[in-house]
Amino acid sequence: MISNKFKELGADFLLLMVAVAWGSTFFVVQAAVNETPVYTFLFWRFSLAGLLMALISFKQIRYLNFKVLKAGALLGLFMFLGYAFQTFALTYTYSSTVGFITGLSVIVVPFVTYLIFKQKASMFSTLGAIIASVGLYFLTLNSELGLSLGEFYAFVCAMMFALHIVFTGHLSRQHNIYLLVMIQFLTVGICSFIGGFMMEGSIMPPNTNRLFVDAIAITVIFATIFAFWVQTAMQRFTTAAKTAIIFTMEPVSAGVFGYFFANELLTFPQICGAVMILGGMLTAELGSYYMEQYRRRNNAI
Repeated sequence: MISNKFKELGADFLLLMVAVAWGSTFFVVQAAVNETPVYTFLFWRFSLAGLLMALISFKQIRYLNFKVLKAGALLGLFMFLGYAFQTFALTYTYSSTVGFITGLSVIVVPFVTYLIFKQKASMFSTLGAIIASVGLYFLTLNSELGLSLGEFYAFVCAMMFALHIVFTGHLSRQHNIYLLVMIQFLTVGICSFIGGFMMEGSIMPPNTNRLFVDAIAITVIFATIFAFWVQTAMQRFTTAAKTAIIFTMEPVSAGVFGYFFANELLTFPQICGAVMILGGMLTAELGSYYMEQYRRRNNAI
């Protein structure tokens, strides 16, 4: 029992490191995408990550079968559609609005988990998700919500990322982790290749300058291979609802890194939002711990 709780705490900590990795690379990616079309950037990022993951997974290839191929392709499709609809949304509405609605996947995940797998989120996870969502609002206070096409695309994006989190938790317990990660990377790469030619006419970057090379190298190693391998591996030991709450720390870490390294401003409401997101994460984490302690005492009696 104690061993399982330590595994869960360790998994949650590593998932927090994933959120920090994504947040720390946000301003680097933003700068690169200003010069490079989105699907072109996604193609090179995920194709290179897939090839490197194939080298890392070389000894695991003997476990490759149709079931793991289908599972990895499904996760890769959810991931690609999330990025694609996020890109569409950004062409119709404010980035802060897209960030806020995308972050609302934290609320969607518990409902999706219950509808598909009949697994109920704990009371503390639900409460933590609500607190984190309010924090997201304050973090993106300049969001102007409406009913435009941009908001709809952002909602679809949130649904895709929520499905990716939920199915990662389910499929990671059934399949080889290395192959699951490699296949989803290659799936995103293939879909980005198709999207690049359809939407942008090419997948060749207009500039292969230092900014592009550095952005690709950083995102491939830290924001892709490290981040998604850890997510896939660690979700076996925690819940999808808690994972979604922990991932709301991504915009918080993006704000912190932007403040210290990109001369971006942090307003008082944004700081309050960041504190609320941290509070939501701690509510889910500590609530889970004390609930487990309460159950153990009752069982002992």
